[in-house]
Amino acid sequence: MRDFHLPGRSSVFATNGMCATSHPLAAKTAIDILERGGNAMDAAIAGGVLLGICEPQMTGIGGDCFALYTLPGSDEVHALNGSGRAPAGLDAAMLREQGEKTVPLQSAHAVTIPTAIDAFCHLSGTVGNIGLDAILQPAIHYAETGVPVASRVAMDWANDASSLQGKAQEYFLSNGKPPLVGDMFKAPGQAEVLRRIAKDGRDAFYTGEVAEDMIAALQAMGGTHTIADFAAAACDATTPVAGTYKDIEVVEHPPNGQGATALLLLNILTEFDLAGMDPLGAQRVHIEAEATKLAYDARNRFLTDPNFTTRLDHMLAPETARNLARLIDPRKAMKAAAPLTEAVHKDTIYITVVDRDGMAVSLIYSIFHGFGSGIASDKFGILLQNRGAGFTLEAGHPNELKGGKRPMHTIIPGMIKRDGKVIMPFGVMGGSYQSCGHARFASNLVDFDMDLQSAIDAPRAFADAGALKVERGFGKDVHAKLSDMGHNLVVPDTPIGGAQAIRIRDDGVLEGASDPRKDGCALGY
Repeated sequence: MRDFHLPGRSSVFATNGMCATSHPLAAKTAIDILERGGNAMDAAIAGGVLLGICEPQMTGIGGDCFALYTLPGSDEVHALNGSGRAPAGLDAAMLREQGEKTVPLQSAHAVTIPTAIDAFCHLSGTVGNIGLDAILQPAIHYAETGVPVASRVAMDWANDASSLQGKAQEYFLSNGKPPLVGDMFKAPGQAEVLRRIAKDGRDAFYTGEVAEDMIAALQAMGGTHTIADFAAAACDATTPVAGTYKDIEVVEHPPNGQGATALLLLNILTEFDLAGMDPLGAQRVHIEAEATKLAYDARNRFLTDPNFTTRLDHMLAPETARNLARLIDPRKAMKAAAPLTEAVHKDTIYITVVDRDGMAVSLIYSIFHGFGSGIASDKFGILLQNRGAGFTLEAGHPNELKGGKRPMHTIIPGMIKRDGKVIMPFGVMGGSYQSCGHARFASNLVDFDMDLQSAIDAPRAFADAGALKVERGFGKDVHAKLSDMGHNLVVPDTPIGGAQAIRIRDDGVLEGASDPRKDGCALGY
């Protein structure tokens, strides 16, 4: 239990339903949908789509998603891949011939076909209760009438505004400047797109005028995208991957997400007595940082489109983790993992919902970098992601850019089981940090017996790009010890990611927690 003398927040408890996400309006919308008879999937989609209006720098209908979910009365975890593919007419050789070393972040070549809308339509039709029209009405309403810009959103908006280009500057800036806290943001063009989707389903987005609007913007920037690429966009049902950590089972989405990296990292950490360490001490941070370097090196070598990932079993094998753990010196930092040639980003949105029937949804939805590619369609103002920057241009690499292929993704939803029973949907935002964040969150719960909110609030560290990023919550003595071990310490300007989770207790009570690093909350009824 937290010290009530100090600033902080408590977990939220309810029995009929719970949502935890990064913006209060989306959380309330999800609860409203549950109260109207929608199930957890209806609520998660409604809140998630609205987050594209509340946090347009993080996500939107021009993006991708992944989902894990259960059905009422069942502990089987289902997975859905709503990530997009590169246009058929693009490959790495073309960009290498143009002198590129990586996929340019703000180019049309970085835009894979946005597939979240196809996923939402599929999930609504196969798992939801109340239909697309009811699910999308809240986002349509707020896109038209406007949403006041929240504090964290305003900070991110200002930090990322320079990526906006062309028509996107008209849609997402006010007189050329980012909005301030409390300013109203409206997206009437997106409201019209959502109305068409509510009426005609996924074809309203992937064919006809809306698709043509996106394609025109991309082709004007040199993109190879065609109407055939958009019409072919499709989500896929997949089989989750999972691993045990002490008395829990952590369930992840399979590649092309990086969930296998979190499982490898947990397997490495199993080889150390973290529970005997200070949870905020230098030794724990050091071991976690070294394990992260090794797990991410494997990620960078192996993970990509599921049709091209061939070493997944090797990554998840216990002997792989044991062999890697032997490389860790408990007193000295190793060199950083081989750097990615593809770009990584810093944030996204996550939403989790559990309903009265026990259905649990873990949904993550993103446009990759802040404001994605910075390219918006002319007529409707659909901001397009830059997930194609997750490819490498290295010839022969499993994650090499090819037409029709999915890139490695950083976004991963999670679930936790105990004794075969789903006890917690959870997610940790923060770009590449997410695999490390899943491992730290699980360790906070299991090794240090933290309550749900404390496990999210606790300070974070991340070995990334040759530096050890540490939040300000660690003491100066920890900094000194880590520096003595050879770590290059950096205190980042913005906090490391965010997180949300819902615990499903044996007595039927739901416990929700949401990260104070974001504007959101957990809300139940």
